Amino acid sequence: MSDAVIAALSALGTGLLSLIGVYFANCKSSALIAYRLEQLEKKVDKHNKVVERTYILEGQVTELQHDVRDLKGAK
Repeated sequence: MSDAVIAALSALGTGLLSLIGVYFANCKSSALIAYRLEQLEKKVDKHNKVVERTYILEGQVTELQHDVRDLKGAK
C-alpha cells in the first residue's frame, strides 16, 4: 500500500470516530433537554393548579364577605 492510501484510510477512520462521538453526544444532550422540559412542564402544571385554587378561594371569600355584610345589616 502506498503512503497516500494509508493516510486516506487513517483520515477516514478519524472522521468516522468523530462522527460517532458527535452522534452520541447529541443523543445525550437531547435526552437531557427532554428530561428538563418534562420537569419544567410539571412545575408549570403545579403553578397552574395553585392559580386555579386561589381563584376559587377568592370567589369564596367574596361570597363570605357579602354574607357577613348581610348579617351585619340584618341586626
